[in-house]
Amino acid sequence: MTRIVDLLGNPEPTFSFEFFPPKTPEGEANFEKALQELAPLDPSFVSVTYGAGGTTREKTVETVRHIKHELGLEAMAHFTCVGATTEELRVTLEEIREAGIENVLALRGDPPRGQNEWVASDGGLEYSHQLVALLREDYDFSISAACFPETHIHATSPEDDLKYLKEKVDAGVDYLITQLFFDNELYFDFVARARAIGIDIPIIPGIMPITGYGQISKITSMCGATMPEHVLSELDARQDDPQAVADFGVSYATMQCADLLAKGAPGIHFCTLNRSPATRSILSTLRLWRPWDAQQTGLGAPRKPPVVA
Repeated sequence: MTRIVDLLGNPEPTFSFEFFPPKTPEGEANFEKALQELAPLDPSFVSVTYGAGGTTREKTVETVRHIKHELGLEAMAHFTCVGATTEELRVTLEEIREAGIENVLALRGDPPRGQNEWVASDGGLEYSHQLVALLREDYDFSISAACFPETHIHATSPEDDLKYLKEKVDAGVDYLITQLFFDNELYFDFVARARAIGIDIPIIPGIMPITGYGQISKITSMCGATMPEHVLSELDARQDDPQAVADFGVSYATMQCADLLAKGAPGIHFCTLNRSPATRSILSTLRLWRPWDAQQTGLGAPRKPPVVA
């Protein structure tokens, strides 16, 4: 068994993959293909998301169990408090524990489909820090949580967003994984602001390689992530050539990850969208390149590595 927090802080960065539970036979085939192709890369861990409103709760636990016990990869279950009472949350947590799963990503979660505002369930929890406190007090999980370099879309201000993040961390979070971003300065600025208010746990950048022109536009509009103007210009120039878009996306994400690792990021968490080619290409290149060695050799102008470790 492996607690993910114990993997962080080593000289070698962690590399991890995010999947979502498939809902159709075609999706199941894509998912299994991606798993089979990415497993040989020996990721530090993989994570499995919940659907909106907690709609894939049972499927998430089943998928994490499959990855951990049948494929032999360390797996983390995303876990939200949407649409469930505290007792129902405990039932699922017992299932997770009995499955031998030691790692959980605690999230408040998004509103159920068709509901614009988040409302706590009767007898349930209202805030993610309450979920973290429940996990820390009653379960021996390694706990992760999400953070947002560009501020959560429902936050009233960047300052309030950080204040609520500090509440989660103080409740017992071991490490953080960021929302996707496409400008590394957003990550470095966010880490500096987090450190300034006393958040001193590892912050792993979340990276989504651009694989499709329309797809990335939809995803960024949903989560509030922005795209640098020069990247948008390059994508616009290639929008009629899907392969050119995918090739550019791999190149850009590889450079982005190399810069993050050279400047002290503790790892990379890839959002795979249940596909393998882009992530496989990027990670293979990074392992040959080893940009994190720049911290030891003085190459790559490292940006105060202890700040983001």
